[in-house]
Amino acid sequence: MVRWEWGTITGARRSWPGAARLQLMLDGEEQPVTAMAYPQLTGTPQPGERVLVNTNALRRGLGTGGEALVVARPQALEPGVEPAGHMVKARYTPMQTMVDAIDDPSSPHYEVLQAAEDLEAVPVVACDLHSSLPAIVAGIRAEAPGARIVHVHTDGAALPAAYSATAAGLCEAGLMEATISAGQSFGGALEAVTTHSALLGARHVARADVVIAVQGPGNLGTGTGWGFSGLQAAEALHAAAVLGGRPVAALRVSGADARPRHRGLSHHSSTTYGRATLAPVLLPLLDPTAPEYSWFHASVSEQVNTTIIEEASARGVHHERSEVSPAGLQDALRGLPVRLSTMGRTLEEDPEAFLYAALAGRCAAALIPRP
Repeated sequence: MVRWEWGTITGARRSWPGAARLQLMLDGEEQPVTAMAYPQLTGTPQPGERVLVNTNALRRGLGTGGEALVVARPQALEPGVEPAGHMVKARYTPMQTMVDAIDDPSSPHYEVLQAAEDLEAVPVVACDLHSSLPAIVAGIRAEAPGARIVHVHTDGAALPAAYSATAAGLCEAGLMEATISAGQSFGGALEAVTTHSALLGARHVARADVVIAVQGPGNLGTGTGWGFSGLQAAEALHAAAVLGGRPVAALRVSGADARPRHRGLSHHSSTTYGRATLAPVLLPLLDPTAPEYSWFHASVSEQVNTTIIEEASARGVHHERSEVSPAGLQDALRGLPVRLSTMGRTLEEDPEAFLYAALAGRCAAALIPRP
């Protein structure tokens, strides 16, 4: 069920392209809350305007997404821009929206997508958490400063690509070329019907040297073996393999997570790459000759061997380890123009979480096809 409430916009808060964050006073409350509006869906509400909001996540006190969401503006119904195509996303929900997809027959990119047959050996990095995105970008840039990086926003978590302030900040800083929203997700600079066509669009429309495929913010986990939305990373790796890309699996690692199942190598990575992935992938690990190498990294390496490589090998899927140098990666991470945070932990509080994502980025950058 949806919890509907009325409120009045009282001001603006920090926003970014495609996402308007607002200050909202809910009826009957004494303190304002944060509300999120997507101009693509509703336009941008103004101070003094009455709005109808969905407060499910707000009232539950959720972390990611725990804001009021603007659903309707009865005082200011704005006509939207009619797309040329017929593509509908968030289909058959009350907020379904029409978009111009690159693989729609009306798209100027349609002939390119029709002719596109493969990814031309471009590396594709898939990962579990959206918080890994900037660290992967840092790793790519440390190895290949001029690489064109395209982000494919899959539909495992936040459907609006605009919800990611991280992706917006990376694009604004020139560190990523574009975001392509795939599947039911929407609001990227480019839209695609599937992850497969988004990957092809990343290469043949956005001219990517490296692609990062990851769900949006708001990973859903249940504590069960298979009930987590990051499992979708396996599908992105399958698509990359089928299309002739170079699949790279970023490992989810933590030295600070209080939950044993996520300490060291997360069980999400073990399940996704060891049990769910059906194509061979590269698994980036810390080079054991690096000065930073310690018992912790040796333990992660052993976990990768037993819970991913051996598990997959027993099914006939032969993954490869890639030992990657960490030289310069901490500086690259600290130099990012966006905030690093995973499950509320910063780079200083959980450096391993971001290091392993950066290792995946460096590994992918080394695979960029040379002209």
